[in-house]
Amino acid sequence: MRYPVRMGAAALALVAAAAGCSGTGGGAPGGAGAADDALAEFYGQDIDWRDCGDEGAECGTFEVPLDYTRPAGERLEIAVQRIPASSPDPLGSLVVNPGGPGGSGFEYAESAAAHTIGDSVRKRFDVVGFDPRGVERSAPLTCLRRSGMDDFIAIDFTSEDGDSDPAEVSDAGLRELAGVNRGFVEGCRELSGDLMMHVGTDEVARDVDVLRSALGDDKLTFLGKSYGSFLGAHYADRFPERVRALVLDGAMHPSAGIVELGMQQAEGAGIALRSFVRDCLDRARCPLGGAEAGVQQATDRLAGLLDDAGREPLRNGLDDGREATRSWLELGIHSALYSESSWPRLRTALAEAFDGDGTRLMEMAGDLYNRGDSAEYTNYTSALVAVNCSDRQSPRDISAFEDAVEEAHDASPIFGAALTWGGLTCAYWPDEAAAEHEPLDAAGAPPILVVGTTRDSATPYTWAEAMARQLESGVLLTRDGDGHTAYGRGNACIDDAVDTYLLKAEPPEKGTVCS
Repeated sequence: MRYPVRMGAAALALVAAAAGCSGTGGGAPGGAGAADDALAEFYGQDIDWRDCGDEGAECGTFEVPLDYTRPAGERLEIAVQRIPASSPDPLGSLVVNPGGPGGSGFEYAESAAAHTIGDSVRKRFDVVGFDPRGVERSAPLTCLRRSGMDDFIAIDFTSEDGDSDPAEVSDAGLRELAGVNRGFVEGCRELSGDLMMHVGTDEVARDVDVLRSALGDDKLTFLGKSYGSFLGAHYADRFPERVRALVLDGAMHPSAGIVELGMQQAEGAGIALRSFVRDCLDRARCPLGGAEAGVQQATDRLAGLLDDAGREPLRNGLDDGREATRSWLELGIHSALYSESSWPRLRTALAEAFDGDGTRLMEMAGDLYNRGDSAEYTNYTSALVAVNCSDRQSPRDISAFEDAVEEAHDASPIFGAALTWGGLTCAYWPDEAAAEHEPLDAAGAPPILVVGTTRDSATPYTWAEAMARQLESGVLLTRDGDGHTAYGRGNACIDDAVDTYLLKAEPPEKGTVCS
């Protein structure tokens, strides 16, 4: 199975831009040449805004080249939404991205403005969100028919003794695993054609710069959560002179390969799980044991539940064609670790699961992948996998994944194997569509604020440390807490620091920790 490096907590992700900065204006990147001349038309766009939604929302589109090396070729239309600032004299635009990859920034603009962004920032900035290329309203990429998405998301691993065990996969299971992942890539070719070759984050970062120009901002103020942090880092690396203030919250590792990414995410998910277990054991009627039970004993009990479901699926009262197998149950558990607000629901779901009913965990697993029912899947998963495979280097031999799975399972018995197997699709991704590894250092950019949460279940704190260390001007702000991402989650220390930075482009002191 595969877990998304996904959106932020209460809503999703973010971005921003402000005035009062010197710069080269809203036009094309500095420098002369035929390439800049060919892009001038894109940088000269105005967005034709129309009223839409609530809160005075305005919607529009702008165009970008499918391939920036061939700007005269095919074009893509990018959907964008703007929530005007509450002040009559706004500073500029705050562009927001929800993460994923595959999350809809178009939809997130409204929820971010209402629930995440501080009032002082909301007053002075238009909040702008867009669907990146390949996502929902912006030339959506499709790699599987909806009917095949369930099997791809939650592959049922089979071990030699017949158990569904992602750490011990039989030869027949490996062949099936390889076939399913090859089929995904073949589906991308069949259903999306050339688009699959041009959904990497570097090209999305170039789209962001076209958007910045169309908004009339000299420099970019950006708030990106989870994967959005990777997008922001790419922007800063390509356009350091155009950065005003970037907040990279729930930061991704800037350079790890696809195998390392899965193994490290599993370790972070294990840390988050232990935090949930400790909290559960302190409560009456914890389904993992009483107060006398230790974290390890309780975690072993949970592992036993998953092992049992691997042999015999639990009941699924949703009647949606899925079996409540180990894979889906793991996804449901991981989904709840994104926010402490989901822990009560997880305790209830686990109590029901121990009684043989996996319905609630199945619902939670569907939430993780934007699945209402099989007819309501968005293209989120297609975009998620395609972008990750375009951005990260991957081994081409399944044996490299087998070795990594064994190590990951030892380090994180609940999540390690499945998260590491989750990158296998990238072993079959076209070489020419995968980015070359180049460190993102954003040399010459002004201070960039990187925010990490110590027990983040999706983007481990070590990733934020790596991002802040690799960016030449990175400043790390730490939230000592649980859940995915930090800004807008009710921690006044974090929120004040981020708001001040967005308004004044002044970061907090390096090493600041908020509890």
